[in-house]
Amino acid sequence: MGEIVVAAATLAALGAGLGGLIACAAKIFYVPTDERVTAVEEALAGLNCGMCGYGSCYAYAEAIVHAGDAVDKCVPGGAASAHTIAQVMGYPEPEPGARRWTPQVHCRGGAHAAARQFHYGGVADCRAAALYHGGPKQCRYGCLGLGSCVRVCPVEAIDFDGSDLVWVDQAACIGCGRCVGICPTGVMRWIPADAEVMVACNSLHKGPVVQKQCRVGCIGCKKCEKASPDGGFRVSNFLSRIDYDTDGDRRRAAETCPTGCILSLAARY
Repeated sequence: MGEIVVAAATLAALGAGLGGLIACAAKIFYVPTDERVTAVEEALAGLNCGMCGYGSCYAYAEAIVHAGDAVDKCVPGGAASAHTIAQVMGYPEPEPGARRWTPQVHCRGGAHAAARQFHYGGVADCRAAALYHGGPKQCRYGCLGLGSCVRVCPVEAIDFDGSDLVWVDQAACIGCGRCVGICPTGVMRWIPADAEVMVACNSLHKGPVVQKQCRVGCIGCKKCEKASPDGGFRVSNFLSRIDYDTDGDRRRAAETCPTGCILSLAARY
């Protein structure tokens, strides 16, 4: 019994001694932290997404404080972060940034619209499904709907929409681009966050092929160009695309589209 007490006392004394040494070392080697770095880091989005060009939010905060880097590089934080950081640093109010762009799913060919070439029962991952003849849908350009993008979104801005497809909430999206990088079909394409209309198709097939594969795909008929000549619609490679730098009326094109693939985003929300 005495040996146990001695051993316990020895361990306790050793622990106390080592703890004291660590405390002394912490004081001796303590490096003061600039409170501004902490304040700037707290103003950032905290996602460590790397879109600012740094490996972490802390590294970017240090660059702002100690290297004078710009205060508006945090894409997820946006104008709110830039405003707060400018106040912390005592800088003038930053000028409004460029137009904000977010990814959106350019496909509405869900379970009741798109024809399938086989039933997929494998791993619920779009990249895995695409390895099998391009995926279960006949259209190899469309959304596979298995949610790989949903799982990589850091802010839960992407969700399933009930038709075997996914949809991006552009108000919640921070524009990190992770969903774009993981999508095997390229159906995640960038549009302005304030866009009112989009062409919800990604197929480069000719019209007759599209009609066989999907009831809501773009057939390249060019009716959108004629209905909204100032709307920025241009059909190229059998697919209509919108030049969002053009500020014209696009509603007529949406109303005229024979397959309904030109969507009013205002109606979606």
